Amino acid sequence: MFRHIIAFQQVARRSVSSSIRRQIENKVPEKQKLFQEDNGIPVHLKGGTADALLYRMTMSLSVLGVGYVLYELVKASFPQKKV
Repeated sequence: MFRHIIAFQQVARRSVSSSIRRQIENKVPEKQKLFQEDNGIPVHLKGGTADALLYRMTMSLSVLGVGYVLYELVKASFPQKKV
């Protein structure tokens, strides 16, 4: 069993060291410029349409959740009479 562990370590070491690394473009300066612009848009909406959609969905679910909690609270406050 010990041989299997050593063999696995050697294979893992070989595959990591010999793998070709892809060059990834650094997009940080572009994002910094985008988020540091003074255009009157809140920072949580500067990401574009996806951020706006996510923001609206989050706010809608929050409002619906608060409404449902209030509904259940009122429903629990006035129990139905047993006949």
